Amino acid sequence: MNSNPTRNFIDAVLQSKPRIAVFDCDGTLWSNNSGENFFYWSLEQGLVSPEIEKWVRGRYEEYRQGHVAEGVMCGEMTTMYHGLRVEDMEKAAATFFAEVVKPNYFLEMQSLTKGLAAQGCELWAVSSTNEWVIREGIREFDIPTQNVLAATAECINGIVKDKLLRMPSGQGKAVAIREVIQRPVDGVFGNSIHDAAMLEIAKQAYAINPNPDLASIAAERHWTIYWPEKTRAVSASS
Repeated sequence: MNSNPTRNFIDAVLQSKPRIAVFDCDGTLWSNNSGENFFYWSLEQGLVSPEIEKWVRGRYEEYRQGHVAEGVMCGEMTTMYHGLRVEDMEKAAATFFAEVVKPNYFLEMQSLTKGLAAQGCELWAVSSTNEWVIREGIREFDIPTQNVLAATAECINGIVKDKLLRMPSGQGKAVAIREVIQRPVDGVFGNSIHDAAMLEIAKQAYAINPNPDLASIAAERHWTIYWPEKTRAVSASS
């Protein structure tokens, strides 16, 4: 038997021939928390006014202290760009991803999504990070940009508004899958407790680079657990 865990993992998923597969992004396709990274990067770039920056920095500290719910914070991290042009958000996301996230792709996950796409599998990305960042990030994973369920602000005439249209976080991820995909999902891939609800509705659940809370659930429910090569290398050196 091939002793290469990466090859074994990819082969096992491809051999199961899923028709529909859903992927979380941060911590699953790449190691970054791109939502948090883009939040701070955009503030450093001066994308929002000083007044909004002051408020949202304080708000994020409240979130880190446990006083603001995950879904609420992620929503505010999306609508904070109200008044900006969608075109400018897309350009910012492209620059950010090339500089900050692309070096941290899990390359075997990229190989997997490309292999699944080649088999005709329908691929989706679900994330509580804003849609501009996620649409940019999944381009090189062969996930169609129209198959993104991410934090979404209302946009009118090319301008971002302060109304939130979608926030897939926790149970909201499973809700978004049911509402939009509306078909049984063969494989779901996630890394945190916020992915547990959507992992539960999959025919086959995959815990990728799981946080301790998700790792415990995955072990109890006999879900497949996979540690990307980059995280294995970090563990081995620590």
